Amino acid sequence: MTGFLGQALLYIVPFLLVLTFIVTIHELGHFLVARAFGVKIDRFSIGFGKTIVARTDKRGTEWRLAWLPLGGYVKFAGDLDASSVPDQAGLAELRQRVVAENGAGAERDYFHFKPIWQRALIVAAGPAANFLLAIVLFTILFSVIGERIAAPRVAAVVPGSPAAEAGFLPRDKILAINGRPIQDQAEVTQTVMLSAGESLRFTVDRTGRRLDLVATPQRQLRDDELSGRVRVAQVGLALLPLREDYRFRRLNPLEAAGKGAEMIGTTVATTGTYIGRIFTGKESGDLLSGPIGIARAAGGATRQAVAADPDPGYIAANLGLTFLQFAAIVSIGIGIVNLLPIPVLDGGHLLFYGYEAVARRPVPARVQEAGYRVGLALLAGLMLFATWNDLQKLSLFKFLGGLA
Repeated sequence: MTGFLGQALLYIVPFLLVLTFIVTIHELGHFLVARAFGVKIDRFSIGFGKTIVARTDKRGTEWRLAWLPLGGYVKFAGDLDASSVPDQAGLAELRQRVVAENGAGAERDYFHFKPIWQRALIVAAGPAANFLLAIVLFTILFSVIGERIAAPRVAAVVPGSPAAEAGFLPRDKILAINGRPIQDQAEVTQTVMLSAGESLRFTVDRTGRRLDLVATPQRQLRDDELSGRVRVAQVGLALLPLREDYRFRRLNPLEAAGKGAEMIGTTVATTGTYIGRIFTGKESGDLLSGPIGIARAAGGATRQAVAADPDPGYIAANLGLTFLQFAAIVSIGIGIVNLLPIPVLDGGHLLFYGYEAVARRPVPARVQEAGYRVGLALLAGLMLFATWNDLQKLSLFKFLGGLA
């Protein structure tokens, strides 16, 4: 029982800490911009369900912590529900009631009666806060520990693999893929993973000679300590840089912030490419993860941080840095998901506002209501698919590092 509880704490506690922290920042983005525009806010809640503790500030906003820390919301005055879905049939009645109770002009304090550009900024502030949080966390990481770049060096070639057929040899150094210069081995792994069935031209340095080798990545099962069992594209290379392949530099805060913004751009572009390949049938979606996958990754990262060195001080420092890195990555993911053009999500609201701005009239009530129903179904389906993926990945595994 002790072992089970220990494992549960190892996975669940880091997951809840990271998720609660990120959700709080996301909702604070909505809250702060809404308050800047004078929107009346009824409730700021972290978590759902029964209230653990709550207090009301002088502006009448209830700050609440609920028992289920798997999300949160900001409830604006006049909202039908926590998703800020307006009651289309009751908006006119709401305006009349507000004016009758508080006088003409009082409706300007309500979110749904704000100018469209203000509503759009309030909605976009949540994902923007996630991206800003990631930049701040990456800035801290790069300022404290610097940037390490490991040039990709082939340590071994899997017999019979596409890399073996292409003629790769141990100690080959990869310089470019399809003409694009490669600086770090992570770029090789990322490019290969998103190129299943597509021929790649690798430019390598072999004892001073430049060669072009062509290999086509193939999907294979891979066991990873953080992701579990997934099917990803590989060419059959094990990468392990030599000592001379490493470069390290410490960044000043401005450089670190720029590097953080660059990582966000790369992550967004990679995610967009991956989602596009899913819709075109080029990817299976194995890498999509839900709460179970995030909890698993959080637990795996925590375990690695604890196992790296037995010294308590080192463990504490490593846990802190691991937490920051993991939180930055998850924050980017949550920002991206919320920008998907699915009604109920922030991206869906922005889609409706875009129509309203072009057509100069709101989306018809029936269309909005149908959109929210479809959006809920899509979101539920996406969560079920991601959860099924997570369950499929649960297996006995060993850590395989540096594979491409």
